[in-house]
Amino acid sequence: MSSASAGKPKSDIEIAQAATLKPIAEVAAKLGIKPEQLEPYGRTKAKVSMDFIRSLAGKPDGKLILVTAITPTPAGEGKTTTTVGLGDALNHLGKKAIICLREPSLGPCFGVKGGAAGGGYAQVVPMEDINLHFTGDFHAIGVANNLLAALIGNHIYWGNTLGIDPRRVAWRRVVDMNDRALRSIVSSLGGVANGFPREDGFDITVASEVMAIFCLSRDLADLKRRLANIVVGYTRDRGMVRAGQLNAHGPMAALLKDALQPNLVQTLENNPAFVHGGPFANIAHGCNSVLATTTALKLGDYVVTEAGFGADLGAEKFFDIKCRMTGLKPSAVVVVATIRALKMHGGVAKDALGTENVGAVTRGFSNLKRHLENVQKFGVPPVVAINRFSADTEAERAKVRELCASLGVEAIDCNHWGEGGRGAAALGREVIKVIDQGRAAFKPLYTDDMKLWDKIKAIATQIYGAEDIIADKRVRDQLAELDATEVGSFPICMAKTQYSFSTDPNLKGAPSGHVVPIREVRVSAGAGFVVAICGEIMTMPGLPKVPSADKIDVDDAGRITGLF
Repeated sequence: MSSASAGKPKSDIEIAQAATLKPIAEVAAKLGIKPEQLEPYGRTKAKVSMDFIRSLAGKPDGKLILVTAITPTPAGEGKTTTTVGLGDALNHLGKKAIICLREPSLGPCFGVKGGAAGGGYAQVVPMEDINLHFTGDFHAIGVANNLLAALIGNHIYWGNTLGIDPRRVAWRRVVDMNDRALRSIVSSLGGVANGFPREDGFDITVASEVMAIFCLSRDLADLKRRLANIVVGYTRDRGMVRAGQLNAHGPMAALLKDALQPNLVQTLENNPAFVHGGPFANIAHGCNSVLATTTALKLGDYVVTEAGFGADLGAEKFFDIKCRMTGLKPSAVVVVATIRALKMHGGVAKDALGTENVGAVTRGFSNLKRHLENVQKFGVPPVVAINRFSADTEAERAKVRELCASLGVEAIDCNHWGEGGRGAAALGREVIKVIDQGRAAFKPLYTDDMKLWDKIKAIATQIYGAEDIIADKRVRDQLAELDATEVGSFPICMAKTQYSFSTDPNLKGAPSGHVVPIREVRVSAGAGFVVAICGEIMTMPGLPKVPSADKIDVDDAGRITGLF
């Protein structure tokens, strides 16, 4: 693979479009998957059959590596790019490694972030397909979610034998697009034939409980059980009404049956990658599907996966939700940082990032330091990946290495964006070394038997550096009521801004002593967690003044431009 430095740098989409992709059956063959065990979606992507996945039972697992990052900034960190680069690096070093990623949402693709298939020479492909409709999984999840919404309204319309209080319907519709106008609506206007008017609203598809259930289900039976357990609303005396009481879980599972099979694609270096499921980490649990991860662990010596946004969100939820529920035990964590982002956390404006500033790197290191300390609270050893940019100086990188060394952590310079797996080989060797030392002793942050309020407080104080949490009486009473049910044993899924340890997105670095306000609590009984909505975070994002959609086009030959 040629380096971008050998000529004029290309955009991510140009690099992806110039790549030579292998037929997906050839990629699958590396994993021992036969053509008849695939359901192809064209030439370069396929779903892996559930029959094949069941045949893997009893096989030993490989080692699991989590890639996370410092608190994101507009300067960029490159977590997905590093995940792909590390997977390619391990294969470059002669190991059998598989990558597990989330599917991108159309919301950020057309909003602020753009695509999410990696970058430079560390991408999963076909990137246009992955970033857009892919294999239709998000469509299936959205339709299943909205079928349940329709069944709730229909039940109320035709007599409401379950006694659902229309004022306490808890289930919202979803759409996979940033559309602030849909956050709060009034539905069923237009007369008696259209039902009972009520306040309603939309979330983005990646925030749907169906997405979380999809990603946490081990098989079709588990999927149906979880769907049946969804709390759709409450009766007038506050009794929970479940989706199973509406007989909704059967048709919802029918819509999701094919989507549940993991998607297999490849990297630019033709190494296997599972891309499946896509909950956001700022408003959901931020991890790819359990099925993809556990399947990959049966097929590879090493599995490299990522969890969304900074380690305070994605990694915490990976540990406290996904690992808690599945028994997964990660062997190492890679925390991605860039010199540019550290300088922003150190107080440098975006337009001044090209100037060497070791002092700002030192100040901004407080953010990386807290993330490293947090990861170690879960008993998993970290390695830092310094994702290089051309303007970085040796003095700045040396300062990061020095500060990491003072914490007993290695920081490795990486150039996978420009060189692919070869550019992350040093990172791969360090990760293997850490795993071989056998230092990992995973443990969750809190125990199941703690009160829900105390679980939220543990995350806020031990991970966010907060002094305390606050909530109005309505929220505290709700949590106390839930403690008396099976929900009291659930883990917490925090919905919080990704841009700060606090709930103020403008507070960079490692703020301490702040208070985290809990605005709302939602029960995700099917997924098996309680969502605590903090500060001003929205479960339906809006588009920016100049959205990424402005740059996306397709020419007369059908070639997409501007996607990333």
